[in-house]
Amino acid sequence: MLLQIGTHFKEWLTRQGVSEQFSAGIRDITDFVIAFLLILAFYYVVKFVVLGVVRRITRRSSTTWDDALYHSRFFNKVLLFVPGVMLGFVAPLTLSEFPDALVRVLQLIQIYLVFVSISTANAFLNAVYEIYQGFEVSKAKPIKGYLQVFKIILIVIGVIIVISMLLNKSPLYLLGGLGAFSAVLLLIFRDPILGLVAGIQISANDMVRQGDWIVMNKSGADGVVTDISLTTVKVQNWDRTITTIPTYSLVSESFVNWRGMEESGGRRIKRSINIDMNSVKFCSQEMIDRFLHIQLVRPYVESKEQELADYNATNTIDNTVLVNGRRQTNLGIFRAYLSAYLKNNPDIRQDMTFLVRQLQPGESGIPMEIYVFSKVQEWAKYEDIQSDIFDHVLAAIPEFELQVFQNPSGADLRKLGMPGIR
Repeated sequence: MLLQIGTHFKEWLTRQGVSEQFSAGIRDITDFVIAFLLILAFYYVVKFVVLGVVRRITRRSSTTWDDALYHSRFFNKVLLFVPGVMLGFVAPLTLSEFPDALVRVLQLIQIYLVFVSISTANAFLNAVYEIYQGFEVSKAKPIKGYLQVFKIILIVIGVIIVISMLLNKSPLYLLGGLGAFSAVLLLIFRDPILGLVAGIQISANDMVRQGDWIVMNKSGADGVVTDISLTTVKVQNWDRTITTIPTYSLVSESFVNWRGMEESGGRRIKRSINIDMNSVKFCSQEMIDRFLHIQLVRPYVESKEQELADYNATNTIDNTVLVNGRRQTNLGIFRAYLSAYLKNNPDIRQDMTFLVRQLQPGESGIPMEIYVFSKVQEWAKYEDIQSDIFDHVLAAIPEFELQVFQNPSGADLRKLGMPGIR
């Protein structure tokens, strides 16, 4: 009914003395504009109704795939086909008097449908990614990079089709011409190509997963992997900053992945305290008697004393000189105490590497190193456990008549009365 407005308008113009051809042209333009407005109105009505129904269905449904499609605006993109398809049918009926304009309008409609198709496919791939992220396997096998490759391919195909429409050439003709620009294309898509190859290697070798703690000193990354895409890997550092690393760098350069520590159930404690070498000495009987009152080290002192006494008696050692034979030292008993203390600590794993050892003596004394694994991996609690251990170790050292080595401070020099120190 409304489309007859153009016909009535044409008849009115004819009665006013306007030529038949010009009146027919005005009629077609009027019909096309009215049809366009009607299609636009129809599209918004259909969109309102359909999206409302879809929204209610997704809220009541227990599945996740429909929610993913709705959140990715897949249904919105599909509905964009409605005005394009309808306009494609109406244009030949309303623009018969303008064949050249009709060709251009139909060409624009085709280009519009191509871009809508790409947009719809992109929304569908986004929904696929969202659905996949709900599975546990997504952490070990990310697919974001592959989906981005598909998106790039779709865009390239779409651009080729559009160019072929504008030039009125076959898409195969343009594809054949791309061979001459292969070097340029390789340069343009260098990072995506390297990222795709790296992504396949990372996934196949299980090198990095989303949620892994990695350290890459060259890039300044020290934190948790939050996203793995085709060209970049995002790492949220412990200071809450974000470091972006090229995906192929994880294959071509070295980095540390702490996942092994997290999966092992233990976190390493590796720290040493420097003992002043001047405080190391043989144990007198008075010291032995005092050490026997330390419960953790008593079994060791008793068994070691018996072993050394038997050895010295068997070899008729002159005990009047301490360097003769074998003797216990305060440093050795302290090392045994540390081992017993850590074995009785409920926060230390006994089934993993367990060492209390001396390192190479140097100008800073004798390093006594503790190399054990904590049962707790959470950073804050792990630091508390480590601090508690060394709080106790520092406080226990004087009980064995040992001293911690540290460089003298101004207060130490003042006590010595050195000139010039106030």
